[in-house]
Amino acid sequence: MSTRGTIMHGLRRRLAATSALAMGAALMVAIPTPASAAARVDNPYVGATAYVNPDWSAKAKAEPGGAAIADTPAFVWMDRIAAIEGSATAMSLREHLDTALDQGADLFQVVIYDLPGRDCAALASNGELGPTELDRYKNEYIDPISDILADPAYASLRIVTIIEPDSLPNIVTNAGGTAGSTDACATMKANGNYEKGVGYALHTLGAIPNVYNYIDAAHHGWLGWDSNMGPAATEFKKAATSEGATVNDVAGFIVNTANYSALKEPNFKITDSVNGTTVRQSKWVDWNYYTDELTFAQALRTLLVSQGFNSNIGMLIDTARNGWGGSARPTSAGPTTSVDAYVNGGRVDRRIHAGNWCNQSGAGIGERPTAAPEAGIDAYVWAKPPGESDGNSAPVENDEGKGFDRMCDPTYEGNGRNGNSMTGALPNSPLAGHWFSAQFQELVKNAYPPIDGGGNPGGGDDTQAPTAPTGVTATAKTSSSVSLSWTASTDNTAVTGYDVFRDGVKVGSSTTTSYTDSGLSASTAYSYTVKAKDAAGNVSAASSALSATTSAGGGTGTGSLKVQYKNTDSSATDNQIRMGLQLVNTGTAAVDLSTVKLRYWFTPEAGASTFGTSCDWAVIGCGNLTHSVKTNGSAAGASHYLEVSFSSGTLAAGASTGEIQMRLNKSDWSNFNEADDYSRSTSTSYADASKVGLYVTGALAWGTAP
Repeated sequence: MSTRGTIMHGLRRRLAATSALAMGAALMVAIPTPASAAARVDNPYVGATAYVNPDWSAKAKAEPGGAAIADTPAFVWMDRIAAIEGSATAMSLREHLDTALDQGADLFQVVIYDLPGRDCAALASNGELGPTELDRYKNEYIDPISDILADPAYASLRIVTIIEPDSLPNIVTNAGGTAGSTDACATMKANGNYEKGVGYALHTLGAIPNVYNYIDAAHHGWLGWDSNMGPAATEFKKAATSEGATVNDVAGFIVNTANYSALKEPNFKITDSVNGTTVRQSKWVDWNYYTDELTFAQALRTLLVSQGFNSNIGMLIDTARNGWGGSARPTSAGPTTSVDAYVNGGRVDRRIHAGNWCNQSGAGIGERPTAAPEAGIDAYVWAKPPGESDGNSAPVENDEGKGFDRMCDPTYEGNGRNGNSMTGALPNSPLAGHWFSAQFQELVKNAYPPIDGGGNPGGGDDTQAPTAPTGVTATAKTSSSVSLSWTASTDNTAVTGYDVFRDGVKVGSSTTTSYTDSGLSASTAYSYTVKAKDAAGNVSAASSALSATTSAGGGTGTGSLKVQYKNTDSSATDNQIRMGLQLVNTGTAAVDLSTVKLRYWFTPEAGASTFGTSCDWAVIGCGNLTHSVKTNGSAAGASHYLEVSFSSGTLAAGASTGEIQMRLNKSDWSNFNEADDYSRSTSTSYADASKVGLYVTGALAWGTAP
């Protein structure tokens, strides 16, 4: 195995590339001795300095407005065997790693992307290896990459890999029986080489102590239906336990790789209804259970843990091209004349169809790479660097194994995978991975959060910080969480987000004016402040401090179970009560679910005294649940309770049931007033719920009863 000290052939080239990269100070290039090993961490992005690819940076700087983002870290793609050794116009893998050390980076990001029969459903990203060339994949691609990454010279780097975008999801949805199925995908499902290749990559790279593997998991517009999401989790587990791999070789999963699905849809929720019709029935949502990537990623993580992946896995979300800003970005929901008008008028994702993926017109750069932005999310990342084409809009002869996919042709009228819609692709695009100047400029123009100096009239250097947030209040508290809200700050351009500090230490960020801090101790006082920030990196002064004390702990019982809750109902005065619940086993032994009951306490106010209850969706299946409303005397805010029982099954140690979406109504459909309900919280993300009771064989094991 070569050491860094023997690699002289690329030094002159690295010096030139590094000098072209603005890092705020001159970078001294030297040939150091092998670095000390990086300690294994739970989230490789926290506290890390990520590598900036000089090849991409130089191209970005040459574009109008590109200098503002040219120093943004993004993934390096190893999309063919020749990419490992590089070329006259592209750095080799070793040169990238050496330059990362030269920069002083301690995080390096690389996409592993060359499976046999690669991307069986999209010709634009077909690869060089045939469907049966698994041995070449192992011997000529994975093994050489592994040898390089395992070099002791790079031991100080946290190396994050994305394992084979789109491959396993294609086996789930496009290998037979659907309108978008292909013969090529059926072949790959039959020969198992996607699973074997992914398993081999996980096992081989996962043996390197400083490598963190993240498996590609498509996006909400691909797998967000329960008929796809459950089978996908099963497929991921199958691949992750093939060819010697185990779940311990998986640090997490990534969604939205090289895609355009919005991070958040701020103007409507999946639980909204219009004139009695749920938004799931709209043509855009099409019965999906998710409207955006954040909610999908968080739910998928819960499902994957329940399927046997480690409880500390994290999710990555590719935000390089899903900003959807610009003058056409809606600021509110659409009209309530119909559910389609409501959704289409308010959705920030302006694609013609959620199945469109190639060089999308109107797209913009999204959130900048951020560590630990939300619960369960290890980072927002730029997996697909802006400006690199998704595919060619007309046939192009090439030696890269890349075909012509009509989804990249703006005149194509579509297929079964995009509802036979127009593609929305930009014209005159080059081969996948090649520089596409027109796309880059459009992404900069439509960035959200906006890019200061991004080519818009009047753009310049922004040095003005936002005003400090005001009115910080605690909207809900449990024994282990505090939910906060505050009044929005103002800025001369735009506020792009807020950082939340607990006792002076940053604990999270939010792009809205609310945040839930979890994992706290019961009956403990905490001090919170909030700072606003803008796209130029200006940060406001801190808000006034808020002191908030968590609630007392609930019943202890004899087990190690807890209930988590989120509010899925934006109205406290409509004719239904909706909620999300999940049961978590924090102990070391499995729990018999047939002995467990959950209680959610509420008051029905006036109207009928009989009730209807529904399970709208559950990771473990609504058929495994029974539910009813029972009376509870006259306790304030808790004269009744919804009881949820489990018919069978066990909950493994460290596992969660995953999301359970419950709903109840009075038989006369009269309105509730949930504001005073004992168990209700305003938290819209899962948090420990001390006012939702959990009973095991009739004894209170979690929560405080009213």
